[in-house]
Amino acid sequence: MQAPKAKKIAHLLETHGHQRIDNYYWMRDRENPEVIEYLNAENDYLKSSLKSTEKFQEELFQEMKSRIKEDDESVPYFKSGYYWYIKYETGGEYPLYCRKKGNLDAPEEVFLNVNLLAEGKAYYLVGGTAATPDLKTLAFASDQVGRRIYEIHFKNLETGEILPDNIPAITGNFAWAADNQTLFYSKQDPDTLRSYQIYSHRLGTPTAEDRLIYEEKDEEFSCVVHKTKSEKYILIHSESTISSEIRFMDSADPTSEFRLLQARIPYVEYAADHYQDHFWIRTNHKAQNFKLVKTPIASPGIENWEDVIEHRETVLLEDFDIFSHFLVVQERTKGLCKINIKPWDGTPGHSLEFDDETYTAWISTNPEFETSILRFGYNSLVTPASTFDYHMVTKEKTLLKQQEIIGGYDSTQYTSARIWAKAEDGVMVPISLVYKIDKFSPDGNNPLLLYSYGSYGYSMDAYFSSSRLSLLDRGFVFAIAHIRGGEDLGRMWYEDGKMLKKRNTFTDYITCAEHLISQKYTSASHLYGMGGSAGGLLMGAVMNMRPDLFNGLIAAVPFVDVVTTMLDESIPLTTGEFQEWGNPKNKDYYEYMLSYSPYDNVEAKEYPNLLITSGLHDSQVQYWEPTKWVAKLRDMKTDSKLLFLHTNMDAGHGGASGRFNSLKEMALEYTFLLYLENRIPSKY
Repeated sequence: MQAPKAKKIAHLLETHGHQRIDNYYWMRDRENPEVIEYLNAENDYLKSSLKSTEKFQEELFQEMKSRIKEDDESVPYFKSGYYWYIKYETGGEYPLYCRKKGNLDAPEEVFLNVNLLAEGKAYYLVGGTAATPDLKTLAFASDQVGRRIYEIHFKNLETGEILPDNIPAITGNFAWAADNQTLFYSKQDPDTLRSYQIYSHRLGTPTAEDRLIYEEKDEEFSCVVHKTKSEKYILIHSESTISSEIRFMDSADPTSEFRLLQARIPYVEYAADHYQDHFWIRTNHKAQNFKLVKTPIASPGIENWEDVIEHRETVLLEDFDIFSHFLVVQERTKGLCKINIKPWDGTPGHSLEFDDETYTAWISTNPEFETSILRFGYNSLVTPASTFDYHMVTKEKTLLKQQEIIGGYDSTQYTSARIWAKAEDGVMVPISLVYKIDKFSPDGNNPLLLYSYGSYGYSMDAYFSSSRLSLLDRGFVFAIAHIRGGEDLGRMWYEDGKMLKKRNTFTDYITCAEHLISQKYTSASHLYGMGGSAGGLLMGAVMNMRPDLFNGLIAAVPFVDVVTTMLDESIPLTTGEFQEWGNPKNKDYYEYMLSYSPYDNVEAKEYPNLLITSGLHDSQVQYWEPTKWVAKLRDMKTDSKLLFLHTNMDAGHGGASGRFNSLKEMALEYTFLLYLENRIPSKY
């Protein structure tokens, strides 16, 4: 089957006197039958080209699925007299939300069975659930397209009846007031999908009567609503990339006015929780790596903020949790997470100790104040996801649950490491990697998949994946490049990889690739890259800069048409992204973005083998970005290497819904890599 060839319709784009011709601009119209025809043609071309691997893909899918315990459940947590948990049943794609009253031996109540709700639907996702304080009514949000536009439904938890109240076209973010009748929820702009309004709904009243509580006028800000841990206060949190503003209201008085905690200040971010007569605030005010302050509720302004944990140059304060006798702090030092326990009585604090060389640890669900037990999560590249209870007085650590790998898993057969690569400006960039010991040879001939993201200050921690074993067991090394643009080594790590320093993200990744080759972990003929969304931008940029460095790349839902997207304020995410990428209406930012935008820098040259994925209903990266990119690459590249576009016609940014459906997409990605390595057995 011949590769599809998209028609060209020249479209002139002019900014700052500079002209660009976009021959595939016409693909932006999802209602155009020719667009759908092209997407289907690309899907058919991929299917035809890899037809010989279909049985292998299915076997790989079944292999990955077989490792997952089908009848599984989360560790219950205790709140408001009940133990709450989620479970899955054999044969089910979706979760069951459950609770038990008083103790774990009590009868199980399944208060929401998502399998029943999803019957007959190609896509279904429950985005959030919340019960009223009296536990009589449940609110839950559902998305049936994958565009992150939700609908709130209500269920009587005593009778099981679905109530007639229904709130369409909302974000899926909501919080109950203490009166058990009033629900606050956030609503998005119908075009840009920016969350910009907070409404209140009273049970039993028409949605048309819902009251607009707050509207965020600044297009660079979005807003959400949530409750403090104490559930005493409802918070409206407005936030841009560089600034925050919070309003609060007593949850017991849902018709009262919201009060301002602290007005927004450029480059000052903060998030608040409540304990006793203070708000406790994590902020970067005069503290690049963040600090912890407290302020009286009666007069909460910044002039009354009192330092609890001062700023430290080498320690990033990531999160905190408050208990009646302890303050728990999650911090990051030299790229690794630490959890510190600080007693309120002034006795010495201590830290939790972890054994792996590279790992992920986090504060988990802890809804109760009056307890000495901290729940936390942990995993690493070789340690399955684990949930622990930790006694903050006796220091006893209890493993409650570790992800069970069906068929067995022996961690001693695998090894992980953390190495450092020297960037072109002298900065040392960490790399986490894992491989199966008996499959590895230190001769540079190992296939290696280098994964990364590098944007929005999102730290890409080392994590365990049972599906990844299918690559490791077939001889792949898996590595994560902790590049600038993330927050892996502190706030400066993020600041040095955004705006007019964004190219550091790409050159860091190239440095990591070159280091892995020089250290004989792999070679250019066996090196593969992978990233999604902004990580897809990373793939597009590095392949334009160094196409010789990779045998293949996987770009998932990639953000690749940077300049055109950031000039278009009518589509989702643009205005809120100006402080991440810059505003191209400013000539300096326009020219800088243009220098790395993957779509704008496609040239007539050889490129690596490419698999690019997309979702027709994607709300984060519009489907036309990867589609246009593939069409332009097909027209201009000079090689005969593989170029595939796979568009999920029923899903959005997160791919397929359900517990196992996403594994089919992963099986395709892994098959692509193994196909290029000639590691698919000849019997297929």
